[in-house]
Amino acid sequence: MNETSKLETTQLLRAWADGDEKALTQLVPRVDRELRRLAGHYLKNEPAGGTQQATDLVQDLYLKLMDVRGLDWQHRAHFFAISATLMRRILLDRARRKGAAKRGQRPVIVDLKNVVEMSVSRSEVLVALDEALDALAEIDPRKARIVELRFFGGLEVKETAAVVGVSPETVMRDWRLARSWLLRELRRSG
Repeated sequence: MNETSKLETTQLLRAWADGDEKALTQLVPRVDRELRRLAGHYLKNEPAGGTQQATDLVQDLYLKLMDVRGLDWQHRAHFFAISATLMRRILLDRARRKGAAKRGQRPVIVDLKNVVEMSVSRSEVLVALDEALDALAEIDPRKARIVELRFFGGLEVKETAAVVGVSPETVMRDWRLARSWLLRELRRSG
């Protein structure tokens, strides 16, 4: 997406936040494909025949976004970061409703060494990782946010840097440290 298109998307986001319903009509086609890609990132390793589909997740996201009024959208990446967070919460709510990660069950080991290969399809893994991420957020909110944006949101290093307001080098450093911390935390809980 070129810079002009990104700027136009940001302007539409701001107009929509100010209550312009026409802006929303123009915005949806601009962001829908990327939101479906993001949803697909979350659901890519779901078991065959699973009931969750990217379209359903995006529709649930749109419902959540309707409640987000008056937010000062900084830029397009900010919108996708918020969307990633909301998708994560939607999936966590679904996983918790299934009662997947009850106390006392066997530990869930999560391999964070290769984010592309990581499967968050099992609700147990998602809930275990979310709990570890919440613990990290209490200690270092920025590192937790970077993990959320990169791992759950699928944002690139530069996009993550723009959302968090740090350099790409800082993102990579925090990313490495956060992964190590999360691995240790997940092993310790098991």
